[in-house]
Amino acid sequence: MSTDKQVVKTEPENEFTTTHHVYEPHRAGIPPLANYTRELWKRREFASEMSKATLRGANTLTMFGQLWLVLNPLLLAGVYFLLVQVLSGGNRGGMDYFAQLCGGLFTFYFVAGSMSTGAASVVGGGKLLLNTAFPRLLMPFSAVRTAFFRFLPTLPVYFLFHILAGLGFHLSMVVSIYFLGLLIVFALGVAAFFATMQVYFRDTTSFMPYFNRIWLYMSPVIWSIEQVPARFTKVLNILEVANPLHSMLGGFTECLVNGDIPSLRTFVTATVWAFGVFAIGSLFFMSREREFAVRL
Repeated sequence: MSTDKQVVKTEPENEFTTTHHVYEPHRAGIPPLANYTRELWKRREFASEMSKATLRGANTLTMFGQLWLVLNPLLLAGVYFLLVQVLSGGNRGGMDYFAQLCGGLFTFYFVAGSMSTGAASVVGGGKLLLNTAFPRLLMPFSAVRTAFFRFLPTLPVYFLFHILAGLGFHLSMVVSIYFLGLLIVFALGVAAFFATMQVYFRDTTSFMPYFNRIWLYMSPVIWSIEQVPARFTKVLNILEVANPLHSMLGGFTECLVNGDIPSLRTFVTATVWAFGVFAIGSLFFMSREREFAVRL
C-alpha cells in the first residue's frame, strides 16, 4: 500500500533578497509616509554607522577630541561670565550663574551643531547620495546623532559646576529629560530643513554663524527667565511665541539648574514648537529629496 506524500518547500530564513527603488523625475511630492518610515527604521544602523564614521573622522572619539568639545563652550562661558560681571559691576553672578551659563551654552551648541552639520550633510555626501539607494532623511538625522554624541561629554562637566555651586539635586531635574527630548526632536526638524535649503542655496551655511549668535542672545542662555525685570514681561511673551528655544531651553535650564517645574504654558509651547518644526522640516525634506541628485 503506497501513500502519497506532499512535499512542502520552505524558504530559508536568511535568504538574501533585494529591494529595487525606482525614482521617477518630479519637482515635488511627499512619498507614502508609512513605507518611508519603515525604510527609515530598517536602515537606522546605516545612519548610526555614518554618524560613527563622522565622529572618528573628526577625532571626537579620542581623548583630546572630546576635551576640545568641552573646552570650546567652556571658554565661551568664561568670556560671557566675565562680561556680565563687568557690566553688572560684580553684582550679578557667582558659581550658580556660571553653572547656569554652562548648562545653557552646552545645550544651545547641541542645537546649533545639529543645524550646521545637518545643513552640510546632503551636499557633503554627494557621492553616497548618487550611488546608494536609501531614504535621504537618514543623512540629517545622522548629523543630529553626531551632534548629540558631541554634547554628551559636556554633561559631566556641567554637573561638576552644579555640585560646586551647591545647587543640589531635585526631583524636577528628571523633568529636564522631557525638555531635552523635545530639543532633540526640534534639532531633527531643523537639520532636515536646512539640509534642504543648503542644496538650493549654497550660501546657507555662511549665514549660520551670524544667525546662531543672534539666536543665542534672544534665548535664555546668558540671561534667565526669572531674572528678567517685570517691565519686560511683554517682550518675554513675544519671545516665547516667536523663539522656539525660549520655551524648550528655558524649561530645560529651569528644571535642571533652578530645580523648578515650568508652567503649563511652557510645556505646551515647547511641545508644539518641537513637533511642529520636526513635521515641517521632515516633510519639506522628503518632498524635495528626489531632486537632490540633479542639484548636486
